Amino acid sequence: MYLRPQIADPRAIIDRRALTLQLDALGGEGKHGSAEQRKQALVLLKAALGQGRQVIQQRFQSGTPALPTRQAFAYLVDQIIRLVHDFTVNRVYRLPNPTAAEKLSVVAVGGYGRGEMAPFSDVDLLFLFPYKQTPWGEQVVEYMLYLLWDLGLKVGHATRSVDECIRLSLSDVTIRTAILEQRWIWGDQELAAQLKLKFQSEVVAKTGADFIEKKLAERDERHRRMGDSRYVVEPNVKEGKGGLRDLHTLVWINKYLYGIEDSADLVARGLLLPEEQRSFTQAMEFLWAVRIHLHYLANRAEERLTFDMQVEIAKAMGYADRPGRSDVERFMKKYYLVAKEVGDLTRIFAAALEERHKKVAPLAAFRAKIKRAKKIDGFDIAGGRVNVGSETMFEQQPIKMLRLFHLAQEQGLDVHPEALRLVRRHLKLIDGKIRNDPEANRLFMDMLCSKQDPETTLRRLNEAGVFGRFVPDFGRVVAQTQHDMYHTYTVDEHTIRAIGILSRIESGALKEDHPLSVNVIKEVLSRRVLYVAVLLHDIAKGRGGDHSILGEKVADKLGPRFGLTAAETETVGWLVRWHLAMSATAFKRDIADPKTVVDFAQLVQSPERLRLLLCLTVADIRAVGPTIWNGWKGQLLRELYYRAEEYLSGGFSGRRREERIAETKDKVRAGLTDWSKAEIDRLLKRHYENYWYSSDVEMILRHARLMREADAAKRTLTTGTRSDTFRSVTEFTLYAPDHPGLFARVAGAMAAAGANIVDAKIFTTNDGMALDSFYIQDMEGGAFDKPDRLKKLSTAIERALSGDLKLRSAIAPEKPGTTSRTRVFKVAPRVLIDNQASNRYTVVEVNGRDRPGFLYDVTRGLYDLNLTIGSAHIATYGERAVDVFYLQDLTGMKLTDKRRLQQIEKHLMKQITQADDKEKPAAAKAAKAA
Repeated sequence: MYLRPQIADPRAIIDRRALTLQLDALGGEGKHGSAEQRKQALVLLKAALGQGRQVIQQRFQSGTPALPTRQAFAYLVDQIIRLVHDFTVNRVYRLPNPTAAEKLSVVAVGGYGRGEMAPFSDVDLLFLFPYKQTPWGEQVVEYMLYLLWDLGLKVGHATRSVDECIRLSLSDVTIRTAILEQRWIWGDQELAAQLKLKFQSEVVAKTGADFIEKKLAERDERHRRMGDSRYVVEPNVKEGKGGLRDLHTLVWINKYLYGIEDSADLVARGLLLPEEQRSFTQAMEFLWAVRIHLHYLANRAEERLTFDMQVEIAKAMGYADRPGRSDVERFMKKYYLVAKEVGDLTRIFAAALEERHKKVAPLAAFRAKIKRAKKIDGFDIAGGRVNVGSETMFEQQPIKMLRLFHLAQEQGLDVHPEALRLVRRHLKLIDGKIRNDPEANRLFMDMLCSKQDPETTLRRLNEAGVFGRFVPDFGRVVAQTQHDMYHTYTVDEHTIRAIGILSRIESGALKEDHPLSVNVIKEVLSRRVLYVAVLLHDIAKGRGGDHSILGEKVADKLGPRFGLTAAETETVGWLVRWHLAMSATAFKRDIADPKTVVDFAQLVQSPERLRLLLCLTVADIRAVGPTIWNGWKGQLLRELYYRAEEYLSGGFSGRRREERIAETKDKVRAGLTDWSKAEIDRLLKRHYENYWYSSDVEMILRHARLMREADAAKRTLTTGTRSDTFRSVTEFTLYAPDHPGLFARVAGAMAAAGANIVDAKIFTTNDGMALDSFYIQDMEGGAFDKPDRLKKLSTAIERALSGDLKLRSAIAPEKPGTTSRTRVFKVAPRVLIDNQASNRYTVVEVNGRDRPGFLYDVTRGLYDLNLTIGSAHIATYGERAVDVFYLQDLTGMKLTDKRRLQQIEKHLMKQITQADDKEKPAAAKAAKAA
């Protein structure tokens, strides 16, 4: 709403009277101005504008609230425009006897018309004339505009008559909204008043319902364009869901319908409760403070709260670290809570207005609506919504706050805005007694485990504040941010989305993406366990410890309250404790290594837990963000599931290594029908046992044909590719003479060509040939299958192996647009060495900040250490790179010497930290150039 001016000592910002005297002293009256006169005026005005901005900035940074600050900017610009107008009209284009047509009114519209401006906001002006524009008017407007532009103001303008304004506003809702916010600045005041009066009588009075409908549709489209969630990691403060524009929608509707310009008047008219009006003002203050800080830090009109800006604004607004939460996480939690509050206000208020002012339905539809109206359990059902039967319903029976949402879910209905408003007013009635009420918990569990869209119902519960009150542990993660580039949503939003994904898996809607999960979930013996585990898997985030361990304790506490048996509670606790185990094993360990499967299966212990863990893992990963899941991750999880299932069913452990190798060789013999026995025998002898054990038959057959063709042609380098769009990966096979550093060179060439390695299997034949399979993706997580990219990749590898390509310089530095974002996050480099994960290899895990060439630097370090890579598994979690290598020494043995292991750790740490240090100057230079 418009707020009454609150500017302290306005003359300290700009003294228009003193400036008028200085401009008058320049002379030149009636001479159409001179270049020198204009130049001197520009100097005076620019100095005044700069000084005024400096005063406002100093006041803001010294503690002046945001709302008077935004008004101070508008006040400063008002005075500048008045001075420019008077200088132009009285000194440059003075008319001794103006005609009736030679009148001009300067009117502010849009945000400037509301008297709201950030440091770099646009100045929206309407130059208003009584009839068509005259030559004098054209000269005045042009002179004023050029002077304002030369002052550095971003002026958007329109030149119209009163009748044109009325005609255009009737056909264009954007123009109508701009004129709705008109505010006379200077010039002919009577002309501005005429527009205001005519706009009110000919436009506003006749188009109220139409305006509401279009503004709400405009809001919905803007939300869709901005991601349709207020919980995105880099929200737009102005246009995003829960941002300033949502509050502006309320401003426009209330001004249009009621002429209300101050939020306090909404209370007087009974449209808002006093506490809602306070929430409105507090939200407006907070969002404007963030926006003003954004403009100052970016030194331009920036509306997106990017990662780097979040860090700076958190400091500027006085947030400090707390146990388990950084300053920026605390700031962003506040932001999301405010955005949620804005959502509550706009949803309740705008929906109520929509209901009150919607177009009258035809009589038949009205009668049908009356006929459908009914009561269920004391609730009114009408117009597709559930409403309370009386204002005292929740006071008498607080449990009915849960029953409201349960009924809406059962009947497939929405919840009436008035009911939501009443819920908000009575949230404190949800206390310990209600939380421990068996019937209340039954209602909650019914909603959670329902096959009727539990996601929508849980989101309604969360938006209304009921979820966090009924489950206080969940309330602690409402708006809890995860300040990284991996998680897209707040913890509560991520959890609700995960439950929605689980529900769609169960219904079969996601069968194309998750065929295994869709089949497996049908065999799950306890749906309740699965849904509660998904609900609680991240419940303990932000508590300053391992959220999996802490979450298990929360599950042990809540399980009995939700009505779970002791056995069900124990299973939920186990799932919460180990909800990351399956993804960690699949993405960071060699599934072909039998010990990997045995260790994982022994952790899981039962087929039922395996089924539950698979479904939880898929839902969790899919709910992290829209770009996190891909087919390659799905394939890795499927492989691990099948191998663990085989072990748990007794098949895996009963088959010895020699038997599996013999079976694979028999299948290869059967597949090479066009080969002679001598050729097949030669092939079988060329590979070591590990190749036959770790590779599937289809891959071996592809390799065999590629090797045969290359040997016949006597090529020293042969490559082959096979793309799998379902798995979102391209398999790149390389066959060449083996030599030290081969993997590092290939990794560097792939980085230079823009390919991202996600997995690699490294084999050497007994006659010294390397046969390596690299699984690669593009930077968007899709298959690397474009012909031009594949050609570029092959050329880069050839040049790298021949020594023609200088890899370090060929690997592109970080893009300027992403540098500031990725460098916001501090990823401590770490090297972990595990000699228990494999019987034949030493497993080394390297963590660091993701950047182009990270894998090349690590593999270069392994080459320096004379280590042989058996397989590599590459994962990226936002800004964090996690590369895992299965290593042996040059004799094919595990690395067990303590000093040798310390040397490996020290050298790899040095390798990645030195590379980071070298990149900083280049990155800074790139960012500066951008």
